[in-house]
Amino acid sequence: MFFFRTVISFLQDDEYRDLLITTFMILLIGTLTYHYLEGWGIIDSLYFSVVTLTTIGYGDFTPKTDAGKLFTVLYIIVGIGMILSFINTIQHHYTYMKYREKKEILKTRNLKKISEKKEHQQHLDSKNNNFKN
Repeated sequence: MFFFRTVISFLQDDEYRDLLITTFMILLIGTLTYHYLEGWGIIDSLYFSVVTLTTIGYGDFTPKTDAGKLFTVLYIIVGIGMILSFINTIQHHYTYMKYREKKEILKTRNLKKISEKKEHQQHLDSKNNNFKN
């Protein structure tokens, strides 16, 4: 449930949504370009785009054409900062949401403890009143 609340809150924020759209656009551009220049399938092209921009670089796919190699150089320069910024933003948002959730749990616990203390004090007060009478 926490995961879905985090995703929904992420999508509701305009800045996050713009970053998400930009990230998907960069991946789409890379996917279509590799598909066209290298003749790879869409899945392989998307896979290579993600692996390249996340700096994993397994080495199982490499551009063979000069155009593909030149595009890869530009694609890395433009895209790596955006992808890493996107990953960093997701991590920060997740951490913030986790912090808010813990804070809410602690607040609820404290309110419950205060309520229990009041009830206990009222019980003691009523006993003292009965004892005095």
